[in-house]
Amino acid sequence: MVATQGISRHGARAGQVVRKRSSRHRARLAAALVASLAALLAPAPSSATEDAPAGGPPTVAGYFYVGGRYERVADKTVMVGQMFVQSRRPATVTQPWPVVMVHGISQTGVNFLGTPDGRPGWAQRFVEKGFAVYIVDQVGRGRSGTNPEVYGPYARFSTRALEETYTAQELYDLFPQAKLHTQWPGGPGVQGNAAFDQFFASQVPYLAGAQQTEELVDPALIALLDKIGPAVLVTHGQAGLFGWAVSDARPDLVKAHVAVEPNGPPFFDVRLRGGKDFYEKSGDGRARAYGITRVPLTFDPPVKSPEDLVVMQAKAPAAEGRIRCWLQGEPVRSLPNLARVPAVIVTAEASFRTAVDDCTTAFLAQAGARPDSLKLAEAGLRGNGHMMMLEKNSDAVADALIGWIAARPR
Repeated sequence: MVATQGISRHGARAGQVVRKRSSRHRARLAAALVASLAALLAPAPSSATEDAPAGGPPTVAGYFYVGGRYERVADKTVMVGQMFVQSRRPATVTQPWPVVMVHGISQTGVNFLGTPDGRPGWAQRFVEKGFAVYIVDQVGRGRSGTNPEVYGPYARFSTRALEETYTAQELYDLFPQAKLHTQWPGGPGVQGNAAFDQFFASQVPYLAGAQQTEELVDPALIALLDKIGPAVLVTHGQAGLFGWAVSDARPDLVKAHVAVEPNGPPFFDVRLRGGKDFYEKSGDGRARAYGITRVPLTFDPPVKSPEDLVVMQAKAPAAEGRIRCWLQGEPVRSLPNLARVPAVIVTAEASFRTAVDDCTTAFLAQAGARPDSLKLAEAGLRGNGHMMMLEKNSDAVADALIGWIAARPR
């Protein structure tokens, strides 16, 4: 290919020069051509150098799997519990700890790779700031493998469910902050909005068993940290559950936890219905038996069963437009392992999580963990919803997270 291009550039004279060369030189040219073709035809490695957008420094990309075991299912042997991990890092890493990004329900790691209107995503922003980044697909989902035969039933969201709370909440007005939403690309995120259509195309089935999901993803994330060493967790929505559990199990490996609108509020789910009394408790049983997770945490004094945790509801919300929090009643137990891990709860101005995130902060503070609270509106970032990593000011939101991480002790 190179020789042919050379001839076409220099015309007939160059062709004459080549014909006059010795047979030995022609052999060298042929060998070089064969080597070039071999390089072109060789299988792509699992790690490659990519050019960064806008002429920035190159990034090194790759992938691997963690966790997983062989198991006999019916008449065949399959692998279960494996988790896909995509890696990206700058040519020169300048930050001391890598960042692990974990997506929420119905999503995959695609959320962090780009925005639905075609801009680079959070992964690239963090790489540009010197971080090595690892992006996962939850076990049993996306590139980690979808297998109802192994994992059981799956569920998925409708367009309406996503519009109501993720992308077009300003049209449905189910919670007090909904009308403040302005950041979805192209206006309200409904069917026909090109950015929404791209976003909805990315949605995938997720495991219907919520506790099963935690039991599968938590050990896979621990396996990832065992492989790459201490890291910062950046979790979104549902993934906040995993962040608390992994921080509790391995506080030595979680240097910090950035919980972007983590699943909550503590103990119970709520149903949004709009109006003055905009919410109600959903169901009679505890949605998260241990407050912020469905799996056991390390409480002090120890908790032998969820019933050991006394639950009480606050008499009034902490502020207008918030719910009345469910917290621990006496005796209040602490969470000593979580207290060792710096954490921040990040909340957007126009998200349905705005009404409940303060309750998660209060639950952790009550247990001695005392996370920071990063409210985007107070940082001058207005109009964001739950899917802030996909919205118009996604880079500015990423920079706010990076600023908090950079301020942590090294």
